[in-house]
Amino acid sequence: MIEKRITRITGIGSALVDILINESDQFLTNLGKEKGGMTLVEDKDIGQILAQTIHTPVIVPGGAACNTIVGVGNLGGDARFIGRRGNDEYGSAFEKQIIKCNVEPIVSISDSPTGKVLSVITPDAQRSMFTFLGASTELDPKLIFPDMFKDTAISMIEGYLLFNKDLMMAAIKAARAAGSLIALDLASFEVVNASRDILEDIIKDFVDILIANEDEAKAYTGYEDEQKAIGIMSQHVTYAVLKLGKRGSCVSHNDTITRIKAQSGNDPIDTTGAGDLWAAGFLFGIAHGFSIEKSGQIASACGYEVCQIMGAQLPCDAWTRIKKLI
Repeated sequence: MIEKRITRITGIGSALVDILINESDQFLTNLGKEKGGMTLVEDKDIGQILAQTIHTPVIVPGGAACNTIVGVGNLGGDARFIGRRGNDEYGSAFEKQIIKCNVEPIVSISDSPTGKVLSVITPDAQRSMFTFLGASTELDPKLIFPDMFKDTAISMIEGYLLFNKDLMMAAIKAARAAGSLIALDLASFEVVNASRDILEDIIKDFVDILIANEDEAKAYTGYEDEQKAIGIMSQHVTYAVLKLGKRGSCVSHNDTITRIKAQSGNDPIDTTGAGDLWAAGFLFGIAHGFSIEKSGQIASACGYEVCQIMGAQLPCDAWTRIKKLI
């Protein structure tokens, strides 16, 4: 009897709603915000920022790990998401949307408002995020159990959980107890800088797949040089991934670095979710036993397609194009 391959990818992280606006560099300067990265704010702060723009926002489901898991579901993968939402209109819409995208939700409900991320997108397609975590912060570490990660090939642990050490450790230990590989995306350079006291030990002791962009890799390793950065990133993990934007990406595995080209085409409209969707394609490929090259090709297609729209939710025709690569 042939044993069925386990391919499920389970993500745990913030259940958030993305609110997106196009604005100028000066708009960010007026807010006192450095371009890129993520700043934690209160719900009222998001309202105050929106009051300063003349543009109509785009509102879609979001959250880094959730974006990745939704991508896996849309690729036809076995996908599950663990999170906590508010008992409100935003939260209900969030859960309905991920179910529609073939994701199994393990989502608890809070009386607090559903979390939100306001992304200000500048003309260079970069996004600067203002995050109100809301109900997502109430995910109780004591209620994270290995059964939540049952029959999971890869557990995608959202880097933003590093702001909550107890929850991060509960998630990692539960996933490991269930026999899953652990993937960690470093999320933002602010996250790396704020979690130095625990990050290195977590990567050394638990992480199998480490994913970072150039800014995050520099913050973690201290090096801008990509060869030096990925060399340090790969010391304790099975796969180290360095995303290089339009220059593609490189993956270190078994002391070999594989370079993956970015998919060429139109200029980006919005980079929101680009890294999350890249991870969806790559992890989907690795979970299904594809080569690094093929996994990277799917990842690059996912990253390219999401840059052609506002937000991180791809339309059906984009998924049709991507699936032709599988």
